[in-house]
Amino acid sequence: MAGPVIPQSRFDELLLAGTPLMDVRAPVEFAKGAIPNACNLPLMTDGERAKVGTRYKEEGQQAAIALGHELVRGKTKAERVQAWRAFAEANPQGALYCFRGGLRSQITQQWLAEAGVELPYVEGGYKALRQHLIDIAEAAARQPLFLVAGCTGVGKTGFIEGFEESVDLEGLARHRGSAFGKRVAPQPSPIDFENQLALALLKKRRAGFKALLLEDESRLIGAVSLPLPLFEAMKEAPLFLLEEPFEARAARIHHQYIQSNLADFQAELGAEAGFAAFAEGLRSSFKGISRRLGDRRYRELAAILEEALAAQEKGDGEGHLSWIRALLQDYYDPMYQYQLGKVQGRVLARGDAESLAPKIRAVLDAAAG
Repeated sequence: MAGPVIPQSRFDELLLAGTPLMDVRAPVEFAKGAIPNACNLPLMTDGERAKVGTRYKEEGQQAAIALGHELVRGKTKAERVQAWRAFAEANPQGALYCFRGGLRSQITQQWLAEAGVELPYVEGGYKALRQHLIDIAEAAARQPLFLVAGCTGVGKTGFIEGFEESVDLEGLARHRGSAFGKRVAPQPSPIDFENQLALALLKKRRAGFKALLLEDESRLIGAVSLPLPLFEAMKEAPLFLLEEPFEARAARIHHQYIQSNLADFQAELGAEAGFAAFAEGLRSSFKGISRRLGDRRYRELAAILEEALAAQEKGDGEGHLSWIRALLQDYYDPMYQYQLGKVQGRVLARGDAESLAPKIRAVLDAAAG
């Protein structure tokens, strides 16, 4: 007898509720991307799945099913059912999914039922949920979009947090967006980033926001990329330019990229290893822009960086301000001014945080009708 199924018509409800999900796909599938709030409790290991797949190609579905039951039986089966049962008992409102909502979902559900536990599976599985999330992102691209732009270090991310219509793209990407934006926590997989972004967009839609406020970004944020329809819409969106004095920007960069970043690395890895990883990250970031700086300027600034790191190990981190100021003047600000020259027609207003916020508020309210 078939067990309960969550239909595709309830996908919004499932996602917005943060429903705990049991992903029974193989670990290699899960690692490529999963639905938010999912944990991986596979029916088959990667090796078992590969064997079953080969049998399916060579001898057909029934032979593949027979091999699957042969591979997952006895103690192995009991251990997996027990793990699923523990999940179901800890998450009575949960659900399970495989790739397409087919045999793996049905077998898992059946074995759980034999153990006295009922857990619904998702109609269409991961594939259907993934397509639903893609559709959400594409729908968001058709909403009124407004972007906050500004020079490096002006504080765009913190500024847009003051608006409920905002979505923190860099927070979801776990990256600050620039060549120096790497954080101690690894970035999500590209698919996980897209799925988490779609969920954030769905929450804004459900809250009734008809317009969105985003930080101006290139398509790549570190190693992950914005969905193409959303990025294409962003390239045409009206802009607000946030402005702040040069020294205030340098101080903010020093706090975020030096002080806070080092604290995060040391909290995660310990004092010595954390400092080493932090320092290597700065060196790597510098190397990444060396061609644009030119060999001579790169070597000059790399030497200043090494002096700053040596002083920082002894407790004085202020030396980093020298290369931060130089990079702003020689690299980031000229690049920003060049890009700004190409989008002047899209600029609605500019100013510091205090003067710009009410202007943005008025535009967002008007867009909401």
